[in-house]
Amino acid sequence: MNRLIRPASVSDAAACAAVYAPYIDTAITFEYPAPGADEFARRIEGTMRVYPWLVCESGGAVTGYAYAHRFRERAAYDWSAELSVYLAPGAAGRGAGSALYGALCELLARQGFVNAYGTVSTPNPPSERLHEKCGFSYLFTMRSTGWKLGAWRSLAYYHRQLRPCGGEPAPVVPYPGLDGAYVKSVCEKYSRGLNHDQD
Repeated sequence: MNRLIRPASVSDAAACAAVYAPYIDTAITFEYPAPGADEFARRIEGTMRVYPWLVCESGGAVTGYAYAHRFRERAAYDWSAELSVYLAPGAAGRGAGSALYGALCELLARQGFVNAYGTVSTPNPPSERLHEKCGFSYLFTMRSTGWKLGAWRSLAYYHRQLRPCGGEPAPVVPYPGLDGAYVKSVCEKYSRGLNHDQD
């Protein structure tokens, strides 16, 4: 069954919420309780004013998603973004995470972002391997930084440089300012790769 990487829309909110819900009862995310479809609609709409939010679709059903968001609040961090990716249980280990991250990083680079960061609640070998496969380098681990499910949890930080840095950077182009044909071509490229890897 062919899989498709495409930009998200508010209409994907319930499907994204369903993908995310199983993670709430794990230490993979520090969030709880589970956000519903209305909250996801708010997040998708708000995120896509500046950053990409992509979904992976299989047979018309959303089986995963990835998005970028602000790394830190101060203006000096305007060229850095933090990434997140979540896959439905049946979609894990089949290349969708790499395809979503790859497309996301390519779009962020075109927008003018210089740094991408990923955070992994440890231990989480599949997520650690995903970041390494996608060109991220391990930076450091914040020990016992979050309390969830009756224990202190640690958070590992990963980094990927998206563009060369040197001199004053141009302002980042908000996601809606990207050329639609370019966004479509990036999504199609990673969709083709995803389906080729499946064969």
